[in-house]
Amino acid sequence: METVGLMEPLLPPEGTAELNDLAVDLVSKASSFAGMLNPVVSKSVGDLVRSMNCYYSNLIEGHDTHPRDIDRAMVENYSSEPEKRALQKEAVAHIAVQKMIDEGCAPDICPISSEYGQWIHKEFCKRLPEKLLWTSNSDTGEEIKVIPGVHRDGNVQVGRHIPPLHDNLEVFLKRFDEAYEVRRLSKLQRIISIAASHHRYVWIHPFYDGNGRVVRLMSYAALKNVEVGSELWSVARGLARQKDKYKALLQAADESRRGDLDGRGTLSQKALIDFCAFFLNICIDQVEYMRNLLDFKTLSERMRIHVEEMIVMKQLPKGSYALLREALLVGEFERGKVEEITGFKDRASREVMYALLKKGLLVSDTLRGSVRLGFPIDVVERWFPLLYPTVR
Repeated sequence: METVGLMEPLLPPEGTAELNDLAVDLVSKASSFAGMLNPVVSKSVGDLVRSMNCYYSNLIEGHDTHPRDIDRAMVENYSSEPEKRALQKEAVAHIAVQKMIDEGCAPDICPISSEYGQWIHKEFCKRLPEKLLWTSNSDTGEEIKVIPGVHRDGNVQVGRHIPPLHDNLEVFLKRFDEAYEVRRLSKLQRIISIAASHHRYVWIHPFYDGNGRVVRLMSYAALKNVEVGSELWSVARGLARQKDKYKALLQAADESRRGDLDGRGTLSQKALIDFCAFFLNICIDQVEYMRNLLDFKTLSERMRIHVEEMIVMKQLPKGSYALLREALLVGEFERGKVEEITGFKDRASREVMYALLKKGLLVSDTLRGSVRLGFPIDVVERWFPLLYPTVR
């Protein structure tokens, strides 16, 4: 008979020094990262990071949707190839859900909960093309329609792991919700619980398909909820860059207790600690990476070098960098300030503005409104090296 004890322990022991140290380090680094950029610039970078998060989450699932294809899909420029078009729509669905999280449109409930997971699954899957809503039951080989937000009504096997029987799902999910209830946890435990719940949710495997994507978005939302995460960095990038280790540690945490010194639960306490340490180290690494990438001095210098090259190649007019630097510094500025910033007279200053708007390096919500930085895919590789693999 299945009991919820089969997925214990749900949390590493309180006071696990290694995990506490990592949680403290993450809080410290995330706090110093917050407020580095002007809020307007942060919002523009957030748009870029959402696309990046989607790209890497897709990659973990084995869907290599090129950044340029994601960029095109966001302006509804879809491929005529059915397979590529379907993956573009999948990317748009992911970005839409993360944007809802970023803009406060998600349910006002704990992100680490079965209800929140259902909300993510529903919002994501209802945006998918029909062909991506079918999956093969690995246990029976039967083709099954995935219903947005609805837990599976059959049994599955994932590799060697056999998740709880569908008749017992609600019991396991109720225990999941109880274990990660934030009011029961200290600040450090709340951070560690994000890592631990990441594994245990996948272990339960509540949906026929989409569990990995759902839990990564849950983790993203939970990190924001404890004021550690932000729209400026993504744990998915780090997990994808160590995909094999990520999957191996998830699989290891499925294993049974390894003797009397490995906790008192059914599952291995040591393997859970190892996965939590890996997850938190990934978070710290990604915060540090994005902090270095977005440092004003180094970012503005990368922009300057690139813009000067474009000027030499006559792809941009002189005066371009002055406007881009101003946007990076203050967030946005009125068009009437262009002459003052560039030192050019009326016509020449308008030509600079027009060239930057045409290339998407500056963007505006209206024809005459204030302008802010844009980050078209063509400049990502130069301004944000290694954000993506080499953009072709």
